[in-house]
Amino acid sequence: MTEDSLDCCRLVQYLHGMIASKTYEKLIPRHEREALEQALGMDSGYVLDFSDRTFNDFFYETIAIDPEDQSQLFNGRGTSKAKRLRSFIERAQPALVAKILREMWEYREAIGFAPSVPNEGKLKESYFSIVARIEGRADAIDTSAIETFEPNETLEELVASIRRDLDANKPQAALDRLHTYCMKRFASLVRKHGGGECGKDDALHARVAKYVKILREQQNLNPISERIVKSSISVFEAMNPVRNDQSFAHDNRDLVQMEEARFVFDSVTAFLRFSKAIDGRFFED
Repeated sequence: MTEDSLDCCRLVQYLHGMIASKTYEKLIPRHEREALEQALGMDSGYVLDFSDRTFNDFFYETIAIDPEDQSQLFNGRGTSKAKRLRSFIERAQPALVAKILREMWEYREAIGFAPSVPNEGKLKESYFSIVARIEGRADAIDTSAIETFEPNETLEELVASIRRDLDANKPQAALDRLHTYCMKRFASLVRKHGGGECGKDDALHARVAKYVKILREQQNLNPISERIVKSSISVFEAMNPVRNDQSFAHDNRDLVQMEEARFVFDSVTAFLRFSKAIDGRFFED
C-alpha cells in the first residue's frame, strides 16, 4: 500500500472517530421523543427505577460498556441519568443504542414500571418504531453534511435527489450527483472566504485545494487538522475517475460496486462534516 493510500485510510478513520453525528433531537422526532421519555420515566431526570450504580451496572451487563470508563459517550449533556442516556443515544453506535433500548423495555415490563399513560399499546408501538429506525441507521450513510448551504432551487433538488437514492440504498446511482454537489460546495466555500470565483473548468480537487490553501493561510491549524485537509485533496482527486468512468455521469458500461460506492460516500461526507465544523469555528466569529 502506498503512503498516499495510507494517508487516505488514516484520514477516513480519523474523521469517523472525531466527527459527531446527529443530535438526539434530530435523531428522534419530537412526538416520538416524548413517547420514549414517557416510557422510561425521563421527565424528572431519572430513567426507570435506576440509581446511579444500577444504571451503570445495566449498561455493563447488557452491552459490556462501563459508563465510568467510557464517559465520553455519556457526558455530553449533564449528569442526570436521563441526560446521560440522551447523550449515549446520540454518540454511541446505532446497534448498541437499539440493543440498550430494547433491554430497557424488557426491564420496564419485568419491574412493572407503569406511569399513567392513556394507551400503553400505542406507547409501545411508538417506542419500538424508534428502535427500528435506530437499527436501520446502523447501515445507513450519514447524509447530515449534504445540505442546502445557500438558497438555490437547483441545489435543493440536487440534495433531494442524492438523498432519494441513498434512502433507496443505491449509493452507486448517486455518485455523479455527489461529485456535482461537491463542485458547488467548495466553489461556495472558496468564494465565501475571499478566494474569488472558481473557473468552470476547475476540477473538483482543484477547488478543494483552493479551500485548503485559504484554511492554511488564514488560520493557525493544529498539525493533525492540517494533515487532514492536505490529504483530502488526493481523496477528491481520486473521485474524478470514479465519477467519469463508473457512474451515471456518462454512458458507462459498469458502475462502481455498491460497497465501494458506500465507502466513497462515507469518506467524502466525513470530510464535508469536518470542513463544516472547522469552517464554523474559524470563520463565524
